[in-house]
Amino acid sequence: MTKVWHKNYDPGVPQTIDVNEFKNITEILEYGFAKFTSRPAFHNMGTTLTFGQIDVLSRRFASYLQNDLGLKKGDRVAIMMPNILQYPIALFGILRAGLIAVNVNPLYTPRELEHQMKDSGAKAIVIFANSAATLEKILAQTPIEHIILTQIGDMLNFPKNLLVNFVIKKVKKMVPDYNLPKAIDFKTCLAKGDADKYKKPVMLHEDIAFLQYTGGTTGVAKGAILTQANIVANMLQARAWIKNYIADGQEIIITPLPLYHIFSLTANCFVFCSVGARDVLITNPRDMPGFVKEMKKWKFTAITGVNTLFNGLLNNAEFRKLDFSTLKVSLGGGMAVQKGVADRWREVTKHPLIEAYGLTETSPAACINPMTLKEYNGYIGLPIPSTELEIKDDSNQALPLGEVGELCIRGPQVMKGYWMRPEETEKVMTPDGFFRTGDLGFMTPEGYVKIVDRKKDMILVSGFNVYPNELEDVISMNKKVLECAAVGVPDDKAGEAIKVYIVKSDETLTKEEVIAHCREQLTSYKIPKYVEFRKELPKTNVGKILRKDLRAEALKEFQKT
Repeated sequence: MTKVWHKNYDPGVPQTIDVNEFKNITEILEYGFAKFTSRPAFHNMGTTLTFGQIDVLSRRFASYLQNDLGLKKGDRVAIMMPNILQYPIALFGILRAGLIAVNVNPLYTPRELEHQMKDSGAKAIVIFANSAATLEKILAQTPIEHIILTQIGDMLNFPKNLLVNFVIKKVKKMVPDYNLPKAIDFKTCLAKGDADKYKKPVMLHEDIAFLQYTGGTTGVAKGAILTQANIVANMLQARAWIKNYIADGQEIIITPLPLYHIFSLTANCFVFCSVGARDVLITNPRDMPGFVKEMKKWKFTAITGVNTLFNGLLNNAEFRKLDFSTLKVSLGGGMAVQKGVADRWREVTKHPLIEAYGLTETSPAACINPMTLKEYNGYIGLPIPSTELEIKDDSNQALPLGEVGELCIRGPQVMKGYWMRPEETEKVMTPDGFFRTGDLGFMTPEGYVKIVDRKKDMILVSGFNVYPNELEDVISMNKKVLECAAVGVPDDKAGEAIKVYIVKSDETLTKEEVIAHCREQLTSYKIPKYVEFRKELPKTNVGKILRKDLRAEALKEFQKT
């Protein structure tokens, strides 16, 4: 038998949750706003907003979207910002207005942004100035009617708001020139929005909350339809798992992962917000000295991240000097936690690094290791409450315990499907309601799951999905490329790195030219680390390139080094 519900490994964790406890996400948020009104909610760059302030500001923003812009329930609104105070205000306002949030990576290229805006049918976008030039290039090809623009420092206290905006724009020159004459200033929206005119829409479980874009099982970016029930369920599931280790209104969580990423969105923004935690938003975690300097200011109790982030912190001398005496929860997800990193984390912080597993399509959490875990165990954990797991073969038959097959998940957190793509939805949903993850693994009799490989050719770089089809399409745009293939290769820092194999059609093509071309078309984590030119690529009898052969070759080369 492989169907395994959560086992009461910890007697304090229930086997199930009641998703009917709340009708929608807004109900949970407003419960928290009322309970923790005077407590600090979000902090960024020296400025803190209380739950009461977030309540008022997000209500104003919701009112502006409803009354001034005339947006209706079900309209899509994109958010394209890093971790700044404007993010939760905009996000909560969108949800409170009954609109559908479309999270967008602010580092997207024009090509990537155009696809997501057209595919989602977004009528409005909330965007920070650093990405405005990207939007300008593709605006005419999208359905966007309203642009709400903000600068990084807009919600900071005076005079720091002016100083930060000046430095970002004039000194660091991080804001490329743009021309968006119809854009509305974010602070103007808040000033105009009348909280008293806000009309709370009827939002039920089946209503869509997010179009969360992911590559899914192919190279085409697709919007996972996450309903109100999906997010409510995952919040309740995660909260049930950690409730015995946190205290309402007492936690301080460090948030370095971007809120547009499903892991940070649900875990940090929603779950910890619902328990009255202070959420310290890190705008640029790549600035490791600045990141650690900010951490030093807080007696933080929780942090989430991906393996590469934890590894980066551990390699910072100042981080190792921090006070970890208040730390309760260190949660790693988004990519596999490596044993060496987990062991070093425990050595430095005296606390375990708990590995969790989830996907965009599961809102995201599906498995988490017990909070009582003392050491790294190599498993992604146990199924969380109300979650069923099965290991299936290609014919949808359940496999015996211990046998490797595709991990499949069923539960209230599983997406409704892919936006406007019924064929793609059908590929990943089984007739009995399980979601096929594309990950190969096995399950122990105790319910622990071990991931051994990925079924598809997806490459996982620092917790972000990279799909060979997209990368190959971009590289093939160069007329000097005859054919190409992309594979993932082991990488100590990122988990996996991208290697591309290219057959030239013009001998003048160089590796530098390939990389430069990719930088123009792709987000940074999709840029190949290795480029190798070949006279030909291995293929099947019908001419399909055999990526698996190239990947095997690359692995052998890696093992020799």
